[in-house]
Amino acid sequence: MNKMTTKNVDVFYGKNHAIKDVSIDILDKTVTAFIGPSGCGKSTFLRCLNRMNDTISICRITGDLLMDGEDIYAKSVDPVQLRARVGMVFQKPNPFPKSIYDNVAYGPKIHGLVDSKSDLDEVVEKSLKRAAIWGEVKDRLNESGTSLSGGQQQRLCIARAIATAPEVLLMDEPASALDPIATAQIEELIDELRHSYSVVIVTHSMQQAARVSQKTAFFHMGDMVEYGDTSAIFTNPVDQRTQDYITGRFG
Repeated sequence: MNKMTTKNVDVFYGKNHAIKDVSIDILDKTVTAFIGPSGCGKSTFLRCLNRMNDTISICRITGDLLMDGEDIYAKSVDPVQLRARVGMVFQKPNPFPKSIYDNVAYGPKIHGLVDSKSDLDEVVEKSLKRAAIWGEVKDRLNESGTSLSGGQQQRLCIARAIATAPEVLLMDEPASALDPIATAQIEELIDELRHSYSVVIVTHSMQQAARVSQKTAFFHMGDMVEYGDTSAIFTNPVDQRTQDYITGRFG
């Protein structure tokens, strides 16, 4: 079942043609990995999916980007509301300088998703449980989110992203700033989250893509070279450029 569909998407930064004619179906309840060498456009394309590129004045996007068949770039779509439905987790953990509780409560409060303090308590607890960090923080909810370790901060950011009940979760290299143990925890969590969300992850680690995703798209120089089942992309790629990247000839 398709959750998001893009057709003939091009992205320009001024004169730089960063993304060239990308068409892809992103499935629901599936982890889709975007892989490719640095600077190939995978993060730029990811940011199109929740209109994060809107904040860059020289950025221009053409083509169709649909979620459940609706144009997410339509004039009637409020980007802030869209980002409640398409959550985002960044490369470096970036908790707000607020309490652990307030980090998670922030989204549901500003989007008016809760009616009472007890509702909010429930959302905070559920989100922290889903992000596999409740057990570590339940007695420290009033402490600052920045007091946590890097891996805990990233799980807190995931809890914050899922607190608005999104349908899609975008992750831009979510474990690249973390140690191997924290990385393994994030990967386990991603595997868990795909039962509830459509997850799209940008990763520079092919091993990570192979471990956590069911679908993989390979980007190179702004082109999406190949897209398919992760197992096929890694064992039997169609395009020579994919083969060269996976076997370590470049990138």
